Amino acid sequence: MADDTPPIDEMQYEKLAQDALRGVIRSALERAASPSGIPGAHHFYITFKTRGRGVTVPPDVVAKYPDEMTVVLQHQYWDLSVEPELFSVMLKFGGMPKVLTVPYTAVTRFYDPSVQFLLQFEAPEPVVEPVAELPAPTRTDPPPSGDDDGPKVVSLDQFRKK
Repeated sequence: MADDTPPIDEMQYEKLAQDALRGVIRSALERAASPSGIPGAHHFYITFKTRGRGVTVPPDVVAKYPDEMTVVLQHQYWDLSVEPELFSVMLKFGGMPKVLTVPYTAVTRFYDPSVQFLLQFEAPEPVVEPVAELPAPTRTDPPPSGDDDGPKVVSLDQFRKK
């Protein structure tokens, strides 16, 4: 009687391979961060989860890209810092400089179109931020009379920031 259960990969080869390929991204970024910059026609499209663990993106950028965004490193990037687990870079959004910090584990795609080189990764689990409890609204308008079946009007003034 043969055992049909698949063997358990206790070595976690898939994870090891993903980590090794993320090392390719780190090496390419280290070259880009060097004084000579990105060589030749090379440039990078890096797609990452904006809510991935350890990602730091300004709130207005996250509001525009709530799940995923792609940045291009070619000519206009500044202060590229490459560390063993993450990179940070300053880019301009609407003419305003913004610093992004991205762990390699949040990257889902790395593409260099100059040589058609593409790496794709499984999406990381998003960081679930706790939802703030809103206080119960306090009524400032008179209570409705019991015989009114018309439309109800709710004032939003109590929720506006002052």
